[in-house]
Amino acid sequence: MKVYETKDIRNVGVVGHGDSGKTTLTAALLFSVGATNRLLRVDEGNTVTDFDEEEVLRKITISTAIAIAEWRKSKFNILDTPGYNIFINDTRAALVAADAALVVVDGVAGVEVQTEKVWHFANDFRLPRAIVINKLDRERADFDRSLSSVQANFGRAAVPIHIPIGSERDFKGVVDLIRMKAYLYTPDGDGKGKEQGIPAELADAAQQAHEALVEMVAEGNDALMEEFFEKGTLPVEHILDGLKSGVQEMRIFPVMCGSALHNVGTDLILNFIAENLPSPAEREPVTVQLDGKETSRAVAESGPASLSVFKTIADPFSGRITYFKVMSGVVKNDANLQNVTRSTQERLAHLSVPQGKTLQPIPELHAGDIGAVAKLKDTLTGDTLADKGLNINYSPVKLPEPSIAFAIEAKSRSDEDRMGNAVHRILEEDQALRFYRDPQTREFLLAGAGQQHVEVVVSRLKKRYGVDVTLKAPKIPYRETIRGTADVQGRHKKQTGGHGQFGDCWIRMMPLERGAKFQFVNDIFGGAIPKNYIPAVEKGILEAAENGFLAGYPMVDFKVELYDGSYHDVDSSELAFKLAARKAFKAAMQHARPALLEPIVNVEIQAPVEYAGDLMGDLNGRRGRIAGMETKGSTQFLRAQVPMAEMLNYQNDLTAMTQGRASFTMEFDHYDFVPQLQADKIIAAARAAKTGEEEEEE
Repeated sequence: MKVYETKDIRNVGVVGHGDSGKTTLTAALLFSVGATNRLLRVDEGNTVTDFDEEEVLRKITISTAIAIAEWRKSKFNILDTPGYNIFINDTRAALVAADAALVVVDGVAGVEVQTEKVWHFANDFRLPRAIVINKLDRERADFDRSLSSVQANFGRAAVPIHIPIGSERDFKGVVDLIRMKAYLYTPDGDGKGKEQGIPAELADAAQQAHEALVEMVAEGNDALMEEFFEKGTLPVEHILDGLKSGVQEMRIFPVMCGSALHNVGTDLILNFIAENLPSPAEREPVTVQLDGKETSRAVAESGPASLSVFKTIADPFSGRITYFKVMSGVVKNDANLQNVTRSTQERLAHLSVPQGKTLQPIPELHAGDIGAVAKLKDTLTGDTLADKGLNINYSPVKLPEPSIAFAIEAKSRSDEDRMGNAVHRILEEDQALRFYRDPQTREFLLAGAGQQHVEVVVSRLKKRYGVDVTLKAPKIPYRETIRGTADVQGRHKKQTGGHGQFGDCWIRMMPLERGAKFQFVNDIFGGAIPKNYIPAVEKGILEAAENGFLAGYPMVDFKVELYDGSYHDVDSSELAFKLAARKAFKAAMQHARPALLEPIVNVEIQAPVEYAGDLMGDLNGRRGRIAGMETKGSTQFLRAQVPMAEMLNYQNDLTAMTQGRASFTMEFDHYDFVPQLQADKIIAAARAAKTGEEEEEE
């Protein structure tokens, strides 16, 4: 692979809703530049960027892959990103390495929910972008309708630079509105159009669209605006200059058209990327931590080398593969760099560039380029590597917390021994996963963005590492508390010959506010209980509280005041006072009105506006409380607080309600009382389970 300078590099994130054709477009671009010898297809499972077993099986992109296209003396690093909401966090994580985005829109469906989401991601990273209306060969595809959808969501700055020739099955070419030329294509051909005059039936439409484009280009530039008013138009070279600056300043979002499946319009998209999308050197400076202070720094080939790690893949054969973007200087093969984040040293042996799953060796990479290296010792996603003496840190991307957790259980003892290591290797490559043990239920939990996300991990555990696990809904971590007060005695007395056991304590028990956990107050005066036995009383209360009273769940948010008692010089002991405290706890529960608490979660749902009513009705049926609503474009943002127990199957229900067009996030907020009807069922189920366990033990 040839080494490219910063000015000749284009890092382009291909983003859009699931099934809009991002991977197919990437395959068409690679074929058109000669990187593949035929037009590869998702349905055949042979595309360069969908190479993971799960991606081939499901025919969807699960994680971002990178491919290289060389065109007109430029190098394009194409980042083919996921479009389904369950895997969309990987898109956000990868866009930190992009310098521009191609937003792919389905020519039939127009702008969809995830199209809007990735547009917001591009806004967050301040990425210049262009739009490709794809699938114009499909039945019911309509360029004008899709363009209206684009402009309704993203504004009039989304202006066409192409219009299609023909529609649906007869879609065969593209009119270039900048140069006012038409190009006809051979379906499934080499992607290079044959130039011809604009068809007579499109002449008026092309002229109107050309004038609208020229006006938009002139708007942001005083000199061009003056020329436009004088002449009523602009020469091609001035349109090109104005378009490039408009794109890079994010004043203009050009709209192109094509059919990736049949390789129509691909060469014009490649020309546009080379001519108009910025090189890394043309982007705004990035915010960094330099010597502990925040500052801005442009991507430049001069100065010491530094790079930002944006992705990790755990390969069962090659080990850990680290993907990075060079942010300054030049990185050479076998370079020794310091991991600034972890204060360790790393050697970059076998420097490579990724072409899907294949790593191609390269002697050096210049600032702005994307590379990969295998078998780094300590480096993980989000880390910064730099030449010795350069104390710089590039901020990692923050991803939302997982929205759903499943209990994960090994099927055999051998699986159990290997499960932890295998899961942690997968966690290295997927920053949107969490793996932890619930201290109350003692279950291992695997949390992700949705059920399909977690199922993909389970499948990878088996295929990559031979670890067989089962998934089940997690136990709800209920708590118990009290609503009332109690004033009771706990007395333990036992005589068995020789030393006996004697402990006697009086306690007051009262409720505390939510989240206060437990308070113990020693109000003993006059030595009614010796000081050395008082910790035993507290310990006895805590041990009893751990097993609850109603259903075996831990007791929280209560206060105990120890105010009186008695002891025996010979028979009293720590054990005796601990047992007395347990009896006091049980006695207090008879009077303190024990109650059950359940975890309440904050839920935020993003869905098309037309589903808002159904979603609100469904949340009310789940005992949810609506906390707020907000509409952005055609997307409704709905916030609510819902009991966790009502959300265990929400992913599947939400998918069914919205045809898979909605997503949600969920995080714990607080505990609240369980209504009596539900509490009675939970208590009965817990007691039945306990009885069953005792019978099994017998």
